[in-house]
Amino acid sequence: MLKLNRMTDYAILVLGILATRTDRYVSSSEVARLSNLEKPTIAKLIKQLAAAQIIVSQRGSQGGARFVKHLGLINLAEVIEAIEGPIALTACVEGSQEPCDVKNICFMSGNWNQVNQALYAALSSVTLEKLFDSAKLFPKADSLKSPGLDTMMFSSTAITEMELK
Repeated sequence: MLKLNRMTDYAILVLGILATRTDRYVSSSEVARLSNLEKPTIAKLIKQLAAAQIIVSQRGSQGGARFVKHLGLINLAEVIEAIEGPIALTACVEGSQEPCDVKNICFMSGNWNQVNQALYAALSSVTLEKLFDSAKLFPKADSLKSPGLDTMMFSSTAITEMELK
């Protein structure tokens, strides 16, 4: 099974929170409160995302984190690589951080690259702007079906689906 690690899941959550507050720096305390994650985890993620130039962080009383560029210019592949390193399905693809133990006898040597490239292209095609469509995440109150909105959970596992008119 292909699965992102927990820190990448948390990074997407943190970026989702920042995406709803693009007009200002958001403190790590606020992100921790909204995400229900520990401050050291938030600090580590902010450091990794800032190193990848996805966000910028600033110290001080007016400090925090915010996006460096428009959400439409940041894609999922960038975020995954910022947290997990190069995207490599197997040890024998170009860019893998692990050596392939059976490279000299494996008939698949080099053939996984096309699969890895297709996965990378798919992840690159999803921008944070598409992922965090605010109209879907936060519909206007008058557009909600009665009697109300299903509970929206900002957790590392899911944002429950909202019912719209």
